[in-house]
Amino acid sequence: MTLPLSRSLITLLLAAASFGSTAEEKVLNLYSARHYQTDEALYSGFTRQSGITVRRIEGKEDELIERIRNEGANSPADVLLTVDAARLAEAHEMGLFAAVRSPLLEARIPAHLRTSDWFSFSIRARVIIYARGAVNPDELRNYSDLANPRLKGKVCSRSGSHPYNLSLMASIIAHQGEAKAEEWARGVVANFARPPKGGDTDQIRAVAAGECAVALTNTYYLARMMRSDKPEDRKTIDRIAVVWPDQQGNGAHINVSGGGVVKTAPHRQAAVSFLEYLASDEAQRYFADGNNEWPVVAGVKVSNPALEALGKFKADSLPVGSLAMYRAKAQVIFDRTGYR
Repeated sequence: MTLPLSRSLITLLLAAASFGSTAEEKVLNLYSARHYQTDEALYSGFTRQSGITVRRIEGKEDELIERIRNEGANSPADVLLTVDAARLAEAHEMGLFAAVRSPLLEARIPAHLRTSDWFSFSIRARVIIYARGAVNPDELRNYSDLANPRLKGKVCSRSGSHPYNLSLMASIIAHQGEAKAEEWARGVVANFARPPKGGDTDQIRAVAAGECAVALTNTYYLARMMRSDKPEDRKTIDRIAVVWPDQQGNGAHINVSGGGVVKTAPHRQAAVSFLEYLASDEAQRYFADGNNEWPVVAGVKVSNPALEALGKFKADSLPVGSLAMYRAKAQVIFDRTGYR
């Protein structure tokens, strides 16, 4: 005789069945703030190797972080992928990431480019550019030179509140302290050719057009323009030159693109596998050859003429996780000095 099942037992059986189907589901829910068509190769490469389908939601960095926080335990996100170390650290501070122990990630990604719950997968450096013939490059070797009075009226910049500049200022605070950092910011502000505006590409164009003589930019923007087929981009690049800052000191400031496993990830193993794939030689080449970023894994052979033209450089080895420690102070200093 068949006995009727109790309601509670039926609930338990349904829950078990549901758990089993979720565990076997070969999908990855990716929240990505990287808006590059070349990243399609990353996703298809991962699917080809693993059989796991990547379902992604794209958005702005801060919006995605806030969305995961608002979704809470019900968030479908498995991985958050974004740019800028400070934003990754912000997600960590909100408790959005799960700690990940992966011997593969620990072996391939240098210690200063990872934390216990998020990892860097590509590098951009913040360099100085100048208009050829407008300044003496021998007087423009360090970030500190941007504050020298001889550059009065010659410096262009994007907003001090942008994460790229906040991360640079955070590194200056970490190396030199708040007093020196504020002194530097005041000197740069005194040298502005015009109020901060636009993005990094706008600064490159402004230097080439003679609106100013010197500016800061991330290498990603430079390399993209260097590889462009547009005649106006070629003319712009021909009119400027690049300085790798602080090569006799701490090295050029770097920022990263990276990601972590969301604490409530419904497909945790797929999420870890995806991060491990991003550290593979294949994925690292995609970052470099497809999107003009340097790999974080040593020894990966890339084929990018723009990166080759920019040459080798000494990078700052400051742990990327520490940049977030000084981000708030960096904003205070920028606000106080009028670097807006």
